[in-house]
Amino acid sequence: MTAVHTRAPALTIRAGRRALERLRQKPLEVSDVHVVPGAAGGPKALGISGLDKAIFGEWLAGAEQEIALIGSSIGSWRFAAVASSDNPRAQLSKLAELYTQQRFSKGVSAEEVSRKSVAFLQELLGGREDYLLAHPVYRLSVVVVRSLGLLQHDSKGRLGMGLMSAISANMLSRRHLSRFMERGFVHDARQKTPISTHAEFPRHEVALTPDNLLSALLASASIPMVMSAVHNIPGAPAGVYRDGGLLDYHLDLPYEQPGIVLYPHFTDRVVPGWFDKTLPWRKGDATRLQDVLLLSPSRDYLDALPDRKLPDRKDFETYLGDDAGREKSWRRAIAESDRLGDEFLELLATGRLLEQVQPL
Repeated sequence: MTAVHTRAPALTIRAGRRALERLRQKPLEVSDVHVVPGAAGGPKALGISGLDKAIFGEWLAGAEQEIALIGSSIGSWRFAAVASSDNPRAQLSKLAELYTQQRFSKGVSAEEVSRKSVAFLQELLGGREDYLLAHPVYRLSVVVVRSLGLLQHDSKGRLGMGLMSAISANMLSRRHLSRFMERGFVHDARQKTPISTHAEFPRHEVALTPDNLLSALLASASIPMVMSAVHNIPGAPAGVYRDGGLLDYHLDLPYEQPGIVLYPHFTDRVVPGWFDKTLPWRKGDATRLQDVLLLSPSRDYLDALPDRKLPDRKDFETYLGDDAGREKSWRRAIAESDRLGDEFLELLATGRLLEQVQPL
């Protein structure tokens, strides 16, 4: 008898307690989704491009309800691309190619990285601002942080001291980060950001406009020491703004919505803040994640990729002097990511999604 070989799943799917209960009662439908988070993670976004294309280019294309797209750093760039056109597949492909084509010399300055990032955003979104802000379904929220104390400085000495202080404070408790940064949402004025006001950090909310769209997106991805801070986002409280992922790396937030929080993600765990990446005990809150359905690449899928991982920022160092090699590796990972999207759509079409769900 000939053995039958089945391909290992490309997706790992995890669900919070309440989301799992809903899925046991009925299959997932487009009308169930009211919030989609997008994490910080730089080039990792390219590695789930095919999943994004399936979700936004096909499955959610028929949605009629408002859907909040809440993005931090590259998550906000992904969602800006999605909401800026009636062809999100094409815009996601453009984002992936623009990112792949970026080249940085050794020792590149923060100012140069910021300058190239502005050009990136202008090429991706230029002329599409009005469409994004009037999208019939999607409501974009860009997550930023307003810097406090030494984090307000761009000089390496003071900024470095501020970061060391924040890291030390975070080791004791995340709540101590309120001395160093304030959470900000620059959001579609047609919808309040669906995050509880009882969250543990001070926050402000600012209406997204054509005047502040680019600066908010730039700020949301401005990693300290890597990019320059953004000063005085139009309409926002005066101050120095940086990467939203510092505080909300994987968006472990108290969501308020009537249905499922659909979360296409780079990994099957939720890390609260950027400073928690090296703290394995710092995990997402089960209560906050109770409505989340998290989709991420499986270990078997990752093992089949170049370098056995998604693209990441370290690749600029690993492939230093070999940009062609890095671009080849990234393009292969982007092409392979169509498997993630195809598998998600197939699980929905066959009614087998629940079979693959694990607790989050």
